[in-house]
Order: sequence, then structure tokens, then C-alpha cells
Amino acid sequence: MLLHSHVRRRLLILLLLLVLSASVPSDSVSSSCAGAGIDDAAIVAAAFRHVRNFQPQSVPACAPVRDLRLPSRNLTGAVAWASLANLSALAALDLSGNALRGAIPGGFWRAPSLRSVDVSRNQLGGSLRVEPSPRLRSLNVSGNRFTGVAGLDGLAGLDALDVSANRIRAVPEGLRRLARLSRLDISRNAMRGRFPGDMPPLGGVRFLNVSYNDLSGAVNASAVRKFGQSAFLHAGNASLVFSKDYTAPRKAPPPPSPRPPPPRGGTGRKKDPARKADSASAKMKGKRRWGVVAVAVVCGVASVTVLLCLVVSVACGVVRCRKRKSRDKEAAEEKKSQRGEKAEEEEVVVAGKGASAAPVVLFERPLTELTLADLAAATSGFGRESQLAERGGRSGAAYRAVLPGDLHVVVRVVEGAMAGVGEDDDDPSAAAAAFRELARFRHPNILPLLGYCIAGREKLLLYEYMEKGDLHRWLHELPAGRPDMDDGGGGGDIWETAEDKRSISDWPTRHRIALGVARGLAFLHQGWAGSGRAVVHGHLVPTNVLLGDDLEPRISDFGHVGENEEATAEGDVYGFGVLVLELMTGQGRWDEASVSWARGIVRDGKGLDIVDPRVQGEAGGGAEQAEREMVECLRVGYLCTAHSPDKRPTMQQVVGVLKDIRPAGSSCA
Repeated sequence: MLLHSHVRRRLLILLLLLVLSASVPSDSVSSSCAGAGIDDAAIVAAAFRHVRNFQPQSVPACAPVRDLRLPSRNLTGAVAWASLANLSALAALDLSGNALRGAIPGGFWRAPSLRSVDVSRNQLGGSLRVEPSPRLRSLNVSGNRFTGVAGLDGLAGLDALDVSANRIRAVPEGLRRLARLSRLDISRNAMRGRFPGDMPPLGGVRFLNVSYNDLSGAVNASAVRKFGQSAFLHAGNASLVFSKDYTAPRKAPPPPSPRPPPPRGGTGRKKDPARKADSASAKMKGKRRWGVVAVAVVCGVASVTVLLCLVVSVACGVVRCRKRKSRDKEAAEEKKSQRGEKAEEEEVVVAGKGASAAPVVLFERPLTELTLADLAAATSGFGRESQLAERGGRSGAAYRAVLPGDLHVVVRVVEGAMAGVGEDDDDPSAAAAAFRELARFRHPNILPLLGYCIAGREKLLLYEYMEKGDLHRWLHELPAGRPDMDDGGGGGDIWETAEDKRSISDWPTRHRIALGVARGLAFLHQGWAGSGRAVVHGHLVPTNVLLGDDLEPRISDFGHVGENEEATAEGDVYGFGVLVLELMTGQGRWDEASVSWARGIVRDGKGLDIVDPRVQGEAGGGAEQAEREMVECLRVGYLCTAHSPDKRPTMQQVVGVLKDIRPAGSSCA
């Protein structure tokens, strides 16, 4: 009995454990799902933890993730791409049509099963660095902000590649090694390269689009026939030559109309009379029918001819009337234009009797006697041929002039108010005093005021002429940020005739430009000619940063008030931060969205991904140290563009940080 009671007790304990285990929720047991499935769901959740509008339930639980398709889900933020590389079964990724930001690191491409990636139509940027992925078949990164693509030669199995509508300025290296490529779209990038030398073998390519680029080379007739004219729209400049042997294919001639077979001879048999009579009757009916048709055609042609004559008569009358009105309108506009030009010239140059005798004051040459008439003579009467194209200035028109003594100056018309001078201030003594105070700003990174001329309400300022132009031109208009030394044409352009081959595509020069602008701005913020009242620029953009012969920057267009009375020193710091971002990335047209995009990348420690590829290519022997310094310079831009003005550094602090980033005499890069 004791033995049986002991057995019964053990059975009861076992039953109790079974009941308790059945009451535990299934999701709290780690073995309730296949191990890989739970891990994949957690990996995806971790990868999208900083992405807004992502719904974790969209990823099925308890199953390996093979296809991750989230197109047009209004996803915003930065994906942790390295986490997605841990999805061992991931074959297809589609995140197209969202607002994802940041860069794609090289570690993402280590996903072992990856075959298709579509991240088109997002806000991704930087240099796209692809690591070897032999299984990848399709890659679509179109409609983003990528500035370069590297590592394509590691995608030996790639079948389709779309990098269109980005900011890639050079044909990616390794593209020509993609022997299995059948679809290629590199359009709308302004890429430089050679066709077909930099392209993959075109024999296996079925679809090609290289339009809206800057290619050179030769396009033969077979390529145009295979891919169509639309594949080569605006594909290059005059260096891209199309073969002249290409002609549009002719239409095949229409097939000949069938004719009745000729009668067979030698049969010895006569034709049936009834058939002969039927044939004669048919011929008579055919003749009558053709006669009716001929009459109808003649009548139709006659009526159409009469109608055309009427239409032509009416059209001729309308054309004569329009020509008469057009001649009258052109004559009136010409008279109006002549009156306007004459009035404008009188307003700027004459401004009343005796204005041409108004003296020109030169601070460094006080004994030089010049008048407004001399300025007018040196600028061809302030004509268009002497006018300079200004993009970022807040003053009026500017004219280049060469004064006696080989003094090259820019004569700028003052429009609006300046520090100490009201817009409608008629007191010449007050204006002269304000200009003298303005001229006291002397600094290696400030464009000096050389003189002025006051003629009634008209006020003209004379600045030193900077032949190298502004920073905007060097960053965005000149090829690779350097003068064009290959063109031997005699166009007289200052960039073609420049004697030196210096450029701003190397890191030391860009650092020196950033440091020089910071020093100039800090000097302005110290106070108005030592009075302790800070001078705020209010419009610091690359077009207001001029470069000297030594590529040393000089800030221009300062001393203005009235246009932006709420301008502050903190606002100048923000403007400097944006200028640093533009200088380091080589990208233009910055707004709040693009600044936020760049700040996110720098905050994530991926700043090197958005550095201008031209600067990275010039890093030289000290590449690692130069890369660290460039990332630190981007962090300066990050700090200066802080949303709260209280968190932004002063320009004096910025100067100290930039000096510490790359001490004088550093040999890196």
C-alpha cells in the first residue's frame, strides 16, 4: 500500500506540471517558433527602429525573411543597413518611393542571399560603396542624391543597373567589367566619361539610356538603331560624335497588285459565246462605273480648289494685318526701350547737370584726381560690355573698370541702405563718413573698399577686382574645380589663360578656404572699426566669397542693413556652417531639408560618405589622416547649423577648432 501511494503521489505531481505548462502563454516560450524566424523579425525591427511610419507587424513572425517589400509607405528616417546584412535568407529588398535619408554602408552588401535591391526615389546620398556580392542580379538606386558609385567590379553577376537621376559626375569605375549586364540606365547625372570605352560590352545590353550626361567619344549607327535616338538625348557635348552613315530605315515597297493570269493558248477549244457576252456586258458596266467615279473626282477637285483659294485669300489678309500690328508694336517697344535706356543711363551716370564732375575718392591714392566722368569712360558709359554677372550680391549693378595707374576695380552701385547710410539719405557728408568707416575694415580675408563716389543720391563704391572669381564658380562651374588647361583656343577666358594649375580639389586648399572665411567673419563680429558693435554679414554664400591669386578667400558684400534687419551673428554662424557643408560635399542648392539630411549623416558617424569624391581622390599618402580631418571639418558644419542659436559656437571658437583640425605645417594629403 505504501508503494502504491508513493506512485500515485508522483503521478499527481506529473499531472500538475502538465497542467501548469499548458497554461503558460505560447509566445513566452522561446521554442514556440522556428529559431531563425524570430531572429529575422527582431533584426528587421532593429534595422528600422529610427524610421518613422514603419509597422513591425508588416514583417511576418516565425518565418525567415526572404522578401522585404515596403514601397511607398511614407517611411522617413535612416535605416540601420548593417543590421539587414544579418538576414541570411533575404533575397529581394524594395524600399522605393519613400523618404529615407543617409548613406548605405558597405557592410549591407554582405547579406549572403541578396539578389535584388530597389531603393529608388528616396533621399539617400553620399558615395555608394558596394562590396562584392556575386549573387546580386538587379540594383536600382535612381532618384536619390548619390555623388559616386564604387565597387561595381565586384558585382560580376549583375543583370540590371539603374543609377539615373542622381548627382554622379563621373562614370563609375568597374562599369565596363559588368559583362552580363542587359539593362543599364545612367541618365540625368551630368556624368563625364567616354562612350563606349567606359560602358560594359554593348553586345549583350538590350536596354541603354545615357541621355543628359557629358560624355565624349563616338556613337555608331548600329548603337542608335539598337537603342533608339532617345537613349542619347543630350548625352554629351561636341566631343560626342555620331556616325554619319546612320540613315533611317526605308519602308518596304508595297506588294504588287495581283494580275489575272494570261490566257492559256494551244488548247484547240473555242470560248463559250455566253461567257463572251457576259464578259462584254461586265466591261460596259465597268466603264459606266468608272465614268461616274471620274465625274465625282473632277467635281470634288474643283470644289476643293475653290475652297483653298478662299482660305488663302483670308489667310493673306490676316497675315498682312498681323505684320502691320507687329511692326507698329516693335516700333513702339524700340522707342520705349530707347527712352528707358536713356533714362537709366541718365539716372546712374548723369543724375542731373554737373553730376559727371562729382569727385572719386581713393583711400590709398588720395592725390589721384578722378571724377564720375572718368568712371563712365572706364566702363564704356556703364554699358553692358563692362557689366559683371552677379549671383549673390545685394547691391546694385557692378561694372569692371581699369583706372589710371593700372588699377583694376569693380564699381558697384549702392542700392538699399548700408551701415550708417539711409536709402534716401541726401546728406553727402554722412554717406562719406559711413564709407570711410567701412574702409577701415582691413583684413586678409575681407575684400577691401578702395574708394567711393557720391553724385547726388547716387552712390558708387570701388572694390578690388578679384580675377579668380568666386567660390561658387570654382565649386560648381569649373571642371573638377580647376582651370581648363587643355583647351588651347584663343577665347580669352581667364580660366583658359591662367598661368597656374592650382585648384580647390585638394583637402589642404579647402581647409584653408574654410579657415580664411571663418577668420574674416570673426573679424567682422569683433565690432565696427573697434567700436564694439558687431558687424553682421547676413548673406554669407559662396558667391560672396572671392578668391585671390593665392586662392585665399575674401568675404565681400558686407555692411548692408535694411534688407534683413533681423540678421544676427548667430545667423552668420549658421550661414558659415552651410558654406562648410557645401565646400566639403561639393553639392549646391542647400535648403533646410538638405541641411537636415547632411546633419543626420554626420550625426550617424557616416560623414566620409558625403565628402566630395574629388577631394577624396586627392588625399595622397596621408589618406587616413586626411579623412579624419575632413570628417572633423564636417562636424564643424554640423555644430554651426544647430537648430537652436544658443547651441551654435561663436566664430572665434570656430577659428580655434579649424586650426586644431589641421595644424599649420601638417603634411597630410
